[in-house]
Amino acid sequence: MYKLLLIILTPLALFAHMNIAVSYPYIGAITKSIGAEHIDTIVLANGNWDPHFIVPRPSLISKVRNADALIMNGAQLEIGWLPPLIKRAANPKTNVNAKTFLNLSNYVALINKPQSVNRSGGDLHPDGNPHFHLNPNNILVLAKTIKEFLSSIDIEHSDIYEKNYADFSQEWNKKLTLWNEKMADKKGTKIIQFHNVLAYFLEAYGLVNIGAIEPLPGIPPSSKHTLNLIKLIEDEKPYAIFHDVYHSTKTAQFISSKADIPLIVMPHDVGALESVEDLTSLFDYLTSAIK
Repeated sequence: MYKLLLIILTPLALFAHMNIAVSYPYIGAITKSIGAEHIDTIVLANGNWDPHFIVPRPSLISKVRNADALIMNGAQLEIGWLPPLIKRAANPKTNVNAKTFLNLSNYVALINKPQSVNRSGGDLHPDGNPHFHLNPNNILVLAKTIKEFLSSIDIEHSDIYEKNYADFSQEWNKKLTLWNEKMADKKGTKIIQFHNVLAYFLEAYGLVNIGAIEPLPGIPPSSKHTLNLIKLIEDEKPYAIFHDVYHSTKTAQFISSKADIPLIVMPHDVGALESVEDLTSLFDYLTSAIK
């Protein structure tokens, strides 16, 4: 009886035999689905933070130092903050060339790759747009990649990771069917963004981005650019301004009022908004934005 009570009261994390550090919440959600009780997932960034700029605080260094493996988004999304963490943590298991290190961007097709990279083009990502997880079809690719990664570093439980992946895929495919049906008549809908975070989501469902409040990535809008954008909206009649959760909406609110266009805040990750608690609710929200 005592042993049974001890098992019931023991946190599941104590059964985990690997600490997997991941850079963003969406990676944590996939990793937890595949690894379940065999891993303890440590997410470094919060979902409502700007994924480009995370402060490499000492608590994050400690988490990387104690990790058995590290999974990152890649495509230089973490370029400003994760390399310093890895260096200061001095953990051989999280080094870029370790077999316990995974860069997810190596396993998906990147879009928006610039032909040239210099400051005249703004803060460009040389490898392409790094927000590939916002195409829900890519979630299956990433889940398979993480399943194979976990199996490679924990062969003893590979059959469990295989089964968990199969279960995850089955349920995700059901959701993909629902989201495809919901978005079927939205193809060709024009929208404006603040920053091109949703490029992969737009591509998945045939939505058309006709302009951005940022004239170039990372460059704030000038008055001239803002006025030109209002004229574009009046001419092209896009459905809405899609805005991320981590930039100020001040300019977007001004444009919205002048051009009479809705402003919709769009989450980019699990936890970006209070109602977005998991991957399913993230895409439920995104696919419900256009009525």
